[in-house]
Amino acid sequence: MVVRRRVRMVVLPLGLWTLSALVVGYFVWQAESGNRGLEAKKALKIRAYGLNQELAAVRAERATWEHRVALLKSDQIDRDLLEERARIVLGRVHANDVVIITP
Repeated sequence: MVVRRRVRMVVLPLGLWTLSALVVGYFVWQAESGNRGLEAKKALKIRAYGLNQELAAVRAERATWEHRVALLKSDQIDRDLLEERARIVLGRVHANDVVIITP
């Protein structure tokens, strides 16, 4: 009887400590490598940085195109830009132009 009581006094706390350590270990593991853990956060930050770089490049390209369109739409049309677009659309070249064909 005394032996059972001593075993119970040792095994029960040991089992509870083991169970609590396993639960805490599981939550620590999930915090590190789970779907919303630290590794996922790092991957999302890297992806967000790349997307911000791409967004900046697209905004710069859009500003360039808006400027070119504004030159074509204004009261005073830029003749050089109009001539360039007309040559590209019509596929014509001037007799004095030098044409370089690249593969």
